[in-house]
Amino acid sequence: MAKVKVPRKSTSVDMTAMTDVAFLLLTFFMLATQFKPDEPVQVITPASVAEIPLPDVDVMLITISNDNKVFFDLQGEHYKKTLLEKMGVKYSIVFTEEEKTKFSQMSSFGLPIAQLKQYINLSPEKRGSFPSAGIPCDSLQNELGDWVWQSRLTNNSFRVAIKGDRDVSYPTIKQVINTLQDKDVNRFNFITSMESAQ
Repeated sequence: MAKVKVPRKSTSVDMTAMTDVAFLLLTFFMLATQFKPDEPVQVITPASVAEIPLPDVDVMLITISNDNKVFFDLQGEHYKKTLLEKMGVKYSIVFTEEEKTKFSQMSSFGLPIAQLKQYINLSPEKRGSFPSAGIPCDSLQNELGDWVWQSRLTNNSFRVAIKGDRDVSYPTIKQVINTLQDKDVNRFNFITSMESAQ
């Protein structure tokens, strides 16, 4: 008896749907990604074995560079606008709506409030070359304390994080901590780089 041959069929798979999904995902991630804004100063944080993550929202960041300059940043465009209004009232400086909008889109800054209006009105390219003296935080002129206090009045759930360079001097860190404690902020985080535990 003769064998019956079963006809072989092609095993091609239609990949059109898979390709469409891949390109839709790629487009979504390209459009939804928010890039981290450039920071005005590069900080090399000290190493630590702590594994407590910093929250993603409601963070007030105080950055201290290796030349002891203090920078300040706050999350949330709405909070930044409100904060600038309150600081303008306190220091008798009038900021326009356009300046408030520009300020809300900036990253951290480090200069006295008297120079802030001039700094905001610069183009983003020129802000990088603007000389930053740091936010005053000494006992005679403690603007950092005002920034912290007005931020807490804007949103009391802000968590304070200090990102200090590993070469910063101890008196500057102590001054920042004293400023926080004067404003009743007794809980704060230090940002460190991860060191492998031996």
